[in-house]
Amino acid sequence: MSKENTAWTEYCKSLSPAIAGTCAKTAVSAGPTALVKALAMALEDWKFRHAFARGGWYRLGGIVDANGQHLTDNLEAWVETELDKRDGDLAHLAEDFAGQKLFATRLVGQTHYLVASAGDGSDDFLQLEIEDLQEMRVHQLFANEPASIEELVDPRGGSDTPQPVGLPFYALRRIQHVGTFLKRMLAQKPEPAAIHRMVADWSKSSAAHTSAFYNHWVIATREHLDRFHQPILRAQPIATLAGEPPEFSAAAGCSGLKLQDALSQFDRGAGYPMAWYFHMLTTKAVPHWVAQSVVEDALAGFAYLPQRDVDVVRGWLHRPYSV
Repeated sequence: MSKENTAWTEYCKSLSPAIAGTCAKTAVSAGPTALVKALAMALEDWKFRHAFARGGWYRLGGIVDANGQHLTDNLEAWVETELDKRDGDLAHLAEDFAGQKLFATRLVGQTHYLVASAGDGSDDFLQLEIEDLQEMRVHQLFANEPASIEELVDPRGGSDTPQPVGLPFYALRRIQHVGTFLKRMLAQKPEPAAIHRMVADWSKSSAAHTSAFYNHWVIATREHLDRFHQPILRAQPIATLAGEPPEFSAAAGCSGLKLQDALSQFDRGAGYPMAWYFHMLTTKAVPHWVAQSVVEDALAGFAYLPQRDVDVVRGWLHRPYSV
């Protein structure tokens, strides 16, 4: 890792305690606006703004008894430990706890993405991920006579109605400099990934002359170890549009004025030029044939796009990619 990358990584770590403390003191009921204001007071050098929220997910929690008292915060670790004591015999484990009313919990939440500029580059920004979580009591352990660990810890279906164990709360998930993460990806595999090409295309296109990348996209990042214990890094852009992308109205194969009008309408709906191109790469809201028609129009002298944008589209036609 380069000195610059190391510096950003360490700097982000240094911000974490203040962010975590702010999360702990800010009520979820006050909404994301209150969170942004609290962060502005805690991090005076940074102007984070709320960009996007993605929910509908959960992860396994712990175990509570019938009175709501916590036995453990880590259901999976508890099951693993108790099974080890019984030589992996799930039936033995179920028998030992048959007389106790124990309930699994899960953390139901959404992820808030907040962004702040760190420079002039398209990927030169800090991205803060804060989770909005609530612990819920779900199924009763062993009541379904589980035949596997999965059926014990996270059974499908069931008649149990989830019940809140406590109030919702904020928790820091991650803060990172996006450009540093993308550079780490390149160090791992020198051939640029689709996300690198997308950011480069943004920088070369009219989009970058109008708005910052982080005004319209956040980057969902993942990092895990492969079987050789080497880090594998992945990055996926997520459009921060409220709701679905604009509708692309042109019929397949059209060109000229009709295509120009459809592209203009899409860009107006998304709020920046060349939005049609970036949604063609990501959300698939715009079909791939559009790129070919745009370049053919430009070659025929019907120049409704600046040359820099035509060059970007032509580059994609020579080496297509999707993100």
